[in-house]
Amino acid sequence: METKFDFSSKDLFTPIAFREDFNQFARLSQTQAWSLFFTVSREDNALGFNRSVGRFWTGLVAAVVIESILGIIIFHTI
Repeated sequence: METKFDFSSKDLFTPIAFREDFNQFARLSQTQAWSLFFTVSREDNALGFNRSVGRFWTGLVAAVVIESILGIIIFHTI
């Protein structure tokens, strides 16, 4: 069995966000950003390449924040 993975690389255990070849000012998709968040910058395609996954997590976080703010405004009594 032959693998193309380089086990002798100095960046083997370095998070992806700190590797020289990662930060080339390329745009990240929402899915890549959430993958980096959930894997603590270890993998940028852990959630796959489907755009709807990134949109789901972004929408979920936005909904939780909005619901929390509205809940505090509506149910907070002085």
